[in-house]
Amino acid sequence: SSLPGAAPVGVKIKGVDHEFMALEYLKEDILEFILNLKQLRLRIFSDEPVNLELEVHGKKTITAGDIKADSNMEIINKDLVLGHITDMAGSIHVNIIASQGLGYETIESREEKSTKEIGYIEIDSLFSPVLVAGIKIENVRVGKMTNWEKISLSIKTDGTISPEEAFNQSVQILIEQFSVLVPGASKEEKKDASKEEKKEDEKETEIKEDVDEDEKEETTKKRGRPKKS
Repeated sequence: SSLPGAAPVGVKIKGVDHEFMALEYLKEDILEFILNLKQLRLRIFSDEPVNLELEVHGKKTITAGDIKADSNMEIINKDLVLGHITDMAGSIHVNIIASQGLGYETIESREEKSTKEIGYIEIDSLFSPVLVAGIKIENVRVGKMTNWEKISLSIKTDGTISPEEAFNQSVQILIEQFSVLVPGASKEEKKDASKEEKKEDEKETEIKEDVDEDEKEETTKKRGRPKKS
């Protein structure tokens, strides 16, 4: 739930004032259309919310691939069916607002940053890229030891990141969280650093003493040689 992701946060549909309406020639009502839209999985490469545009005319099955994408985002599940236009005279024009976030965000918990336009419909957003996470523990035998256990971790993501990336990011978050529970960690690091410095100083002193001993030995040898007659 702490992994970042992207999801639609609001939508504006031409000719629609609220989610309990129906649009002419659209098989699904607006509420069902928005529920389908909530399943849209995105990658967003910007810290700011992005505006996606969907415009379809004529009899057609509307999919996520019909959404116009720009360089700031990428649609992962382009085969996602959003709705159906049942007549050649039908059309739909949708502006989708998407942004990055964490976990599950309800409309009530969302901070209002600006006054929304008339006809803007907010959406509860699921940002987490992890769909399923499960653990299975099995008894295994290693040599003569029969009381060992094997842990199998099952991870399924929405395609915006790989299961391996999700696992690595989760482990890093856990390490950062648990490090707060060790108040002496910083002191220990300083102590280890001072020990390393002390060892380096001792090594330098030993090397210097060895050099001094060699020089002294050389001087003694030179003084003890007999003079030639």
